[in-house]
Amino acid sequence: MELDNQGLMLVLDKNAKKKEHLFQNSIPKYIFRAILAGMYLTIGTAVAVTVGEKGNHIHPDLGKFFYAFTFSLSLVMIIYMDTELGTSNMMYLTTGVSRNVVRVRRALQILFVCVFFNFIGGTIFSLMIAQTSTFAELTSDHFLFTTVQAKLGKSAGQIVMEGIFANVIVNTAIISSARMKDDAGKFFAIMFIIFIFAFLGFEHVIANFSSFSMAFFINGGAMEGMTVGSVLQNYALALIGNYIGGGLLIGLGYSWLNRGETVYYD
Repeated sequence: MELDNQGLMLVLDKNAKKKEHLFQNSIPKYIFRAILAGMYLTIGTAVAVTVGEKGNHIHPDLGKFFYAFTFSLSLVMIIYMDTELGTSNMMYLTTGVSRNVVRVRRALQILFVCVFFNFIGGTIFSLMIAQTSTFAELTSDHFLFTTVQAKLGKSAGQIVMEGIFANVIVNTAIISSARMKDDAGKFFAIMFIIFIFAFLGFEHVIANFSSFSMAFFINGGAMEGMTVGSVLQNYALALIGNYIGGGLLIGLGYSWLNRGETVYYD
């Protein structure tokens, strides 16, 4: 893996400042970037569940494998199109607060706006993609529906734990790609790292905004097991888990590791 001359902490500091600048410079533009992130996650989810369904037609064990690799394209689009993703901002903004780069109040404002408009983007574009021919008249055992049902059937503890691991993996992919010079290296780093979280079926709240909305609109209403309570529980617990994984373990964790260091610095 070829690294540039930016250490991990420099990448985190630089991006925390960038988030604050984007937000301060124009809130409407920041909102649009967050909506676009929801759009790219919806597109990535749409193609991933379609490929997963085709894989299951070849062999029942292949669908999940194909889905995981294809879903990784979501983060490729989000990073290369310079949009705003709530789960990566959990890491950046927590680090920024810890290192006195961003004030607590401003960090909370940015994170709330980002996550909320990720949700808006995921919902709007899920409604739009449900109108396309690819998703007309899906059967009840389609890969999309079975995946969402499995998510809604998890216990509270499972959602939190899987949320923690999901955002550790997502932010590892983001940092890895940010430290690379070569675009091909960035691409493969994202693809193979995100594959881990997608294949294991871990809980990423922003991705769930898209997959749950798609299932609802494509099904023509709530599917079996999809209630307001079950959806909100998943969102809330996945959000908590994602923050612990990305904000505390990675963001705050690496900030602490490098506090006071003068010889070894990530």
